[in-house]
Amino acid sequence: MSDTRPALDRGRDVVAILNPALEDMLAGYDAVLPGFTETMVEYAYGRHYARPGLDLRTRQIATVAALTALGGQTGPQLAINIRHALAAGATRTELLEVIYQMAVYGGMPAAINGINTALATFADLDAAAPAA
Repeated sequence: MSDTRPALDRGRDVVAILNPALEDMLAGYDAVLPGFTETMVEYAYGRHYARPGLDLRTRQIATVAALTALGGQTGPQLAINIRHALAAGATRTELLEVIYQMAVYGGMPAAINGINTALATFADLDAAAPAA
C-alpha cells in the first residue's frame, strides 16, 4: 500500500532517518528564500526519496554516484549524501566502490574528487566518534 500522507510529512520521515539536523541546516536559506526548507524536504525527500520501488540505501548510493559523476562542484552535497548513505546502511567500502565506478562515466578527475570527499567525510566522522 502506498503512503498517501502529504509529501512534506513523508519527507520529514526520511530526513529523520538520514539527518535529523538537515531542516535546521537548510533553514538558513529561508531568510533569503522563504519556504526553501519545506520545498526541499517536500520535493527531494518526500516526492523522490520516499517513493516505493527502491530502498533508501539504494537511493542514497545512486545519489552518491550521480553527484560524483557531476564532478568537483558538487563536493559539499556529495559529503552530505555520503553521510546520508551511511545512515541508510551503506558501507564505506560500497561508497568508495561506487565513487570509483563513476570514473567510467564522469572521468578520473571526478572520481578522484569523489574519493577525496569520501575520505575527508570518513575522517570527520571518525574524529567526531566517541572514543571506544
